[in-house]
Amino acid sequence: MAFSIIKRIFSGGDQKPLDEIETIIKYKFDHKELIQKALSHRSSVENGPANERLEYLGDAVLGLVVSEFLYEKFPVLNEGDLTKMKSSLVNEAVLSKVSAKFNLGNFILMSPEEEKSGGRSKPSITADSVEAIFGAVYLDGGLKAAKNVIARMILGDYKDLINDKATYNYKGELLEMMQGEGKGTPRYEVVDEIGPDHGKEFFVAVSIESRKVGNGRGSTKKEAEQNAARMALENIKNNIGN
Repeated sequence: MAFSIIKRIFSGGDQKPLDEIETIIKYKFDHKELIQKALSHRSSVENGPANERLEYLGDAVLGLVVSEFLYEKFPVLNEGDLTKMKSSLVNEAVLSKVSAKFNLGNFILMSPEEEKSGGRSKPSITADSVEAIFGAVYLDGGLKAAKNVIARMILGDYKDLINDKATYNYKGELLEMMQGEGKGTPRYEVVDEIGPDHGKEFFVAVSIESRKVGNGRGSTKKEAEQNAARMALENIKNNIGN
């Protein structure tokens, strides 16, 4: 979908893409400007608001809805197990996968330069847009509406998402392991980054008690941190030090 077409979604020139979005998420907005903001990446905005504030709100709404769902679904699980399950449902990899499943990347407003660099499939962009949509639904229709959308888009597949190693939250597991052993919080540090702003690759090291235990690389800092945590877990389990 060309950028020029997408840009007309909220200009009154083309209603069809907006109708498609509402059909996909099964929610019709009373305040159309909210979905516009939710789908506005900062590269498409010069003076107006992008979707960062809605992403912030949507992250909180998603966390609440998932926490309540797990609390009620698994009454015998302790806090640690619930936290681990929650982290497997609200991380960037899961949200990016959800975006791809519903083809939401096609509707994100972004600059031609960002689009050419693969922005419509970048996990950092697509995941943030999903959270921004949740935030927009919450402001437009309240918590019940947001719960319904989140239930359809995420919680309906919660078993598969929790068991999917490709979307597993390695940072959460490493944190839980270290705190359980009284070793505090792992420290992540970007040791290098290469490439242009629209296509950077990040290199991250993770340390525990000042000892480096893993390295990771990724197209976003979050992805690099997850890969570093995964290596750290493997090294710890195999009793390998760096």
